[in-house]
Amino acid sequence: MTGSTAASFTADDYRARMERAARTAAEAGLAGLLVAPGPDLVWLTGYTPPAVTERLTLLVLAAGQDPVLVVPALEAPDAQKAAGAPALTLRDWTDGKDPYAATAALLDASGRFGISDNAWALHLLALQQAVPGSSYTSLTEALPMLRAVKDAAELELMTAAGAAADATFEEIRNVPFAGRREAEVAADLDRLLRRYGHEQVDFTIVASGPNGANPHHEAGDRVIGRGDMVVLDFGGLKDGYGSDTSRTVHVGEPTDEERRVHDTVREAQEAGFRAVRPGAACQDVDRAARAVIADAGYGEYFIHRTGHGIGVTTHEPPYMIEGEERPLVPGMCFSVEPGIYLPGRFGVRIEDIVTVTEDGGRRLNTTSRELVIVE
Repeated sequence: MTGSTAASFTADDYRARMERAARTAAEAGLAGLLVAPGPDLVWLTGYTPPAVTERLTLLVLAAGQDPVLVVPALEAPDAQKAAGAPALTLRDWTDGKDPYAATAALLDASGRFGISDNAWALHLLALQQAVPGSSYTSLTEALPMLRAVKDAAELELMTAAGAAADATFEEIRNVPFAGRREAEVAADLDRLLRRYGHEQVDFTIVASGPNGANPHHEAGDRVIGRGDMVVLDFGGLKDGYGSDTSRTVHVGEPTDEERRVHDTVREAQEAGFRAVRPGAACQDVDRAARAVIADAGYGEYFIHRTGHGIGVTTHEPPYMIEGEERPLVPGMCFSVEPGIYLPGRFGVRIEDIVTVTEDGGRRLNTTSRELVIVE
C-alpha cells in the first residue's frame, strides 16, 4: 500500500474515525487504544510509515484527549503529509532518546489498553516496563468491529475494487488454460488485477484438477489439462480497499457429476447471499449455505467457514461461521464463499463480496456464477 489511502478521505474523516475509536474503546472499558503501523493506523490516520523498522511509531487514542502520533524524528516529515495529520498531534523522538518514556507520559498509569494485533513484542514489553501498572488486550479481541461498518465513501471504493476483480475474471476466462502451468495463469491474474487499478495483489489461487480440493493451494508447476476443473480465487487492494472473488471454470466439457457439484455450490452461494439482512446473525449466512451442501450429500466436503470480512485488509472481522452470533449491520462487507472439495479429484468454490443494505444485501461481484467453459 502507498503512503496514503484514497484521496477522497479528508482530515475531518480521519478525525471522526479517531473520535469514534476512542469513544468505542471507553465504552468497552478501555483507557485507550495504541495503534502500531498497519491497516488500523492507515484507516485511522491515512499514514503508512515509509519503512518497517524497529523504531517506535504509535498512535495513542483516548476519550477526552487529543490523538497523538509518536514517530521517529526522521519520519516526521512523512507523517506530516498524511491526510489525517491535521487531526492529530505529532510527537517525534530522536535516536538516543527513550520513546517509551515519552509514550508513557500519554498513558493512564493503571489503564488497560487495546493494542494493535501486529504491534511488535519489543515495543509492548518496553511499554509494560515503562508503565508497570498498565495492561493490554489485542485490538481484534477488544474491538473486533472497529472497521467493520463502511461509510458511503468506503463502499464506493469497495464497489470499484469488486468491479476491477470482475473485469479481471472476464478477461482471464478467455486466456488459454490447457497446456499451461497454474503459475502462468496466476501471473495473468496478477497482471490483470494491476491493469485494472490494484496497487497490491494479495493472492492468485489457480487450483486445477486434484489441486482444487485444497482451498488454499499455491499455484505451481502442474500443467492444466482438458477435463480439469480449475478454482480461481484472487484479490488485493485497489485505492486501499480490498477485492476477493472466486469462480470455478472447466477446461472443455464437464461430466454430469462435475456439473452437479458446481450447481450445488452455486445454489449454496445463492442461499448464503439471500440470508444477508440487517439483524441476522453472522452464523445464519453460514448455516444457509451449509444446509444446501449438506442436503446434497456433500456436507463433509465443505471444510471452511462461509465468509470473512473485508475492507482495508482482504481478511478481517466479521466472520460468517457457526457460533458467531454478532448481528449484521448495514455497511458491513464480507465474502460469501461456500465450496466442495473432493480429495484427489477436484474442488469447486464460488465467492462474492457482499455488503449489507437497509433491507438485505448487495453483491459487489456480478460476474456469472454459472460454470464457465474455458479452452
